[in-house]
Amino acid sequence: MGPVTRRDLFLGAARSAGLLLLGGTACDAERPKAGALGLMERFNERLERALFDPTRLAPELPASAQTDPEQFPAYKIGPDYPEAPAGWGLRVGGLVKRPLLLSLEDLRRLPRTRTRVRHHCVEGWSAVAAWDGVRLSEVARLAGAAPQARYVEFRSFEPGYFSSWDVESALHPQTILAYGMNGDDLAMEYGAPLRLYSAVKLGYKMVKYLAEVNFLPVRTGGYWEDQGYEWFAGV
Repeated sequence: MGPVTRRDLFLGAARSAGLLLLGGTACDAERPKAGALGLMERFNERLERALFDPTRLAPELPASAQTDPEQFPAYKIGPDYPEAPAGWGLRVGGLVKRPLLLSLEDLRRLPRTRTRVRHHCVEGWSAVAAWDGVRLSEVARLAGAAPQARYVEFRSFEPGYFSSWDVESALHPQTILAYGMNGDDLAMEYGAPLRLYSAVKLGYKMVKYLAEVNFLPVRTGGYWEDQGYEWFAGV
């Protein structure tokens, strides 16, 4: 038997509690968070929060581990990949002392970081790329995010696309606002000019075509989360 992983602990605890549901028998398409599935998600979130360590880093991988870019899946929610609006800039607001509007050049002038970790998709596949950008914690520091901000909402310029995170995951050292991939500028297919990337969440939480970052006292939902996907979605 191999080493026990965080996911093994999670599934074992869920089974012990009798909460691991199989099939779609408890699914209500009109109320995806209701009933037994809602109970299961609340249990999952408490467990995942308990297991989350804001100082724990995912293994950084060598360049030899990178997935061939042509084999790294690209997703969008609309029929076409969206183009950035004229005069695009990243708005940072909510519970902050200094609301910001950052151009791509502004972001590139901030301390640059690279992370090369394994990307996990809820569909079961994984892949590896190197992402260049700035830590969200650095942007939060510049904006003066208030202690009362317990959640961070990320909004896209792709209509209807957004997600919200717990602030601890958002400020993790491996959560970045990425403007580069594998040493090149970020391509449209992967969220240009700016996307969210992190080692601590499943792929559907990583908003592409980023337009706004808002620090909030309460949590909101998300494009996928409002359709029944798990809100916390930790890795």
